[in-house]
Amino acid sequence: MMRKGIKILSGSASRDLARAICNELDRPLGAALVDRFPDGEINVKIEEDIRGCDVFIVQSTCPPVNEHLMELLILMDACKRASAERVTAVLPYYGYARKDRKDEGRVPITAKLVANLICSAGANRVLCMDLHAAQIQGFFDIPVDHLYASKVFLHYFARLGTKDVVVVAPDVGSSKMASSFAKRIDADVAIVEKRRVTPDKTNALKLIGTVEGKNCIIVDDMISTAGSIAEAAKILKEYGARELWGCATHPVCCGNAFKRLEEAPFREVLVADTIPLAPGAPEKVKVLSVAPMLGEAIKRIHLGESLSIMFDRL
Repeated sequence: MMRKGIKILSGSASRDLARAICNELDRPLGAALVDRFPDGEINVKIEEDIRGCDVFIVQSTCPPVNEHLMELLILMDACKRASAERVTAVLPYYGYARKDRKDEGRVPITAKLVANLICSAGANRVLCMDLHAAQIQGFFDIPVDHLYASKVFLHYFARLGTKDVVVVAPDVGSSKMASSFAKRIDADVAIVEKRRVTPDKTNALKLIGTVEGKNCIIVDDMISTAGSIAEAAKILKEYGARELWGCATHPVCCGNAFKRLEEAPFREVLVADTIPLAPGAPEKVKVLSVAPMLGEAIKRIHLGESLSIMFDRL
């Protein structure tokens, strides 16, 4: 039994996921009004007593990113002013993460800016999943718990019983994630070397590793326009790969993403429910829930227990 004093709230971005988390914890979703004034400003009201409570606000900053980010900030401010004992921002998907450093002149570091906003709005702690860049944890001056959805995907492949597997990074930046994934299933690693031409277009160059006659799992933290993962799939087929699976935590899926996934030679594309999947997804796209993982993490944070065990068990 969990002690009294926990409240789970949600903005409009993650209502279904928040309800699923509440089901895991056998608790009701907290009552919070989130709507708009006639001029478009966000109106928030916490419709139950949260004084002295341990509050968890579940809200991905997915499209429309600015709307959902502002909802999160205003919800935290409302909770702080309602005398919540502690406010934890549960960010299944952390937006504005691509700009995590100054890689050229006169550009912002938006990942740090958003971290500052979250802290200023009243967060005492952050719980997030598969950050686009792991160093973003260091942008916060409050505790950050960083979970990985790979465990959910690994369970799926264990049940599937896939053999002769090579884990593939669709670019060099994803190689660490692919190596960690491969280590858990004792598989080899391959990397598709590419260069980005524009923010939404890449040119794949060559394959590092051997995939001929192998079943390949392409892993990444997100699918945005699906250009990288679709191009990687085509390259792998050219190099003689057998069955292909795509595996990405965050299904941002904007622009022509669904069309590219439909045309790419995947058997299945696995994504998590950190972001609600937009209508029109191909049948090959399969959603796996991270609600049990987030629910356990929330329970452990609330009870003051270690989260380390969640990384050791498979």
